[in-house]
Amino acid sequence: MKKLMMGIVLVLLIGVAGSPAAAATDLTKGHGFYEEISYLMEQEILNGYPDGTVRPDAIVTRGEAAIMIGHMEDLDGTQRDTPFSDVKKGQKASGFIAEAQEAGYINGYPDGTFRPDAPITRGDMAIILAQVFPTPFSVTADFTDVSPNMKAYEAISEILSVNITIGYSDHTFQPTAHVTRGQFSAFLARGLEPEFKNDARIPHSYMKDKTKTYTYNTGTHGIETHTYQYTKSPADEPIGFSWARHVPAINETYIYGEVETRKNLIHAYPVVDRFDPPLLAYPIKVGTTHSIYPSAEGQPLTPSDVTHTITAVGVTVETPYRTFTNAVEVTVEFGYKEYFVEGFAKVKTVNDNGTVFELIDVE
Repeated sequence: MKKLMMGIVLVLLIGVAGSPAAAATDLTKGHGFYEEISYLMEQEILNGYPDGTVRPDAIVTRGEAAIMIGHMEDLDGTQRDTPFSDVKKGQKASGFIAEAQEAGYINGYPDGTFRPDAPITRGDMAIILAQVFPTPFSVTADFTDVSPNMKAYEAISEILSVNITIGYSDHTFQPTAHVTRGQFSAFLARGLEPEFKNDARIPHSYMKDKTKTYTYNTGTHGIETHTYQYTKSPADEPIGFSWARHVPAINETYIYGEVETRKNLIHAYPVVDRFDPPLLAYPIKVGTTHSIYPSAEGQPLTPSDVTHTITAVGVTVETPYRTFTNAVEVTVEFGYKEYFVEGFAKVKTVNDNGTVFELIDVE
């Protein structure tokens, strides 16, 4: 397994002694989050219990989440008084709860309580994850059970945009559902490791593999490479994981996010807080059409709408990298045709003058 990329030391299990076991008696390879839990245990992020179990289906409490945040942010866990009426100095998590609250990572309830023993919900976990991990992009969360008036709406949108979640197959996020240790491990592993971000994709996803480097030949600037990496700003502020598009001809690198919802595939950009019109609209079927839509500021990205229409599926497309036989053809106004392939995103663009963009290597 790859080492942690941010030098963060995390401990999920709170107040329970035990070494990070190489194999837990209740964790089988058939468990849905076996790889994520094993990764966190190998990194000494997640510990097992004294009886040799890891309890992947046990619920994570709010107090455990607060201590986890404390370890992540190197907070002082010394027990002390807190602003919450139900968290006294003698409570095991009191120091972490107090500091995490002061830092803005967690909040209590309007009645002045924190409820440390209450199960944490997926909505509250999204808020924590959005605070802990850099989230340079944000797209509209299109889950049927998530609306803009929800407290967790922005956080859910942010962790969707950085491939920490994709929600459920019925287009829900289930923000009030409780979070198990296995589910939490999946969220955490995706925040830390690109390999696991690949799991936050819809079936038959068109997003690129985040563990590989893609090389393209473009008409304007020649060769360019796209690599998924942890990025910082010129001021050394963390931007987070994103695709770095390096253009040697002009010695420039551009940062973008490749975001997938159950409705479309999108490119998003940090700092400027904007995103392109969908690269590809779902469902994949001939006749599906999309066009440019307004930016976050309510202004169009270009003076006029440009219609993109899926005009063929199962198309054979030749590129220097390889010949694809399952491409989706998207016809764009003004004479362009773009070709997308599952797991590769766009592999080729042509116009009346010939090829203007194509994939030449993946490694």
